[in-house]
Amino acid sequence: MDKKTSTQKDTTPSLTGRAGGGSSTRSLIVSALDHGTVIDHIPCDRLFEVINLLHLQDMTSKVTIGYNLKSGKMGTKSIIKIADRFFTDEELNQLSVVAPDVTLSIIRNYEVVEKRRVSMPSELKGIILCNNPKCITNNEPMRTLFHLVEENPTLVRCHYCNHEQDIRQVKLV
Repeated sequence: MDKKTSTQKDTTPSLTGRAGGGSSTRSLIVSALDHGTVIDHIPCDRLFEVINLLHLQDMTSKVTIGYNLKSGKMGTKSIIKIADRFFTDEELNQLSVVAPDVTLSIIRNYEVVEKRRVSMPSELKGIILCNNPKCITNNEPMRTLFHLVEENPTLVRCHYCNHEQDIRQVKLV
């Protein structure tokens, strides 16, 4: 069994309390993350899109998923903790399309070393498809390029055909 230093939290999963309620409380302790990424404030209706987008089902390291959790800011939210995985800017740009305004925390040695909100970049390169069937990107082998036109609601414009589309209606490449 691993030794714990005095600064580490107990990471042993445990459930305490009685099934019928009563005066005891129930708690579930989830393993603390040594190294990895926490993606917080994911809209519940987008959780499985995020899982598929980041290919979390193919990971061999620990992934902890919380769904329909209470949130003062959102009502309910989802959260994902991914051990030993850090994301590239390109992956985060893809994430911004599926779940804008998520909070990303980078964890190293059980400490949050970076925390930031993921937001839509001004340009989306090779991330989404143009929904204009006549667009050259749908007829020639080339990388798509979109420019952010408006943030709320989020509208993007194809660089090649100037077709505007709502980000909620796009398909990922």
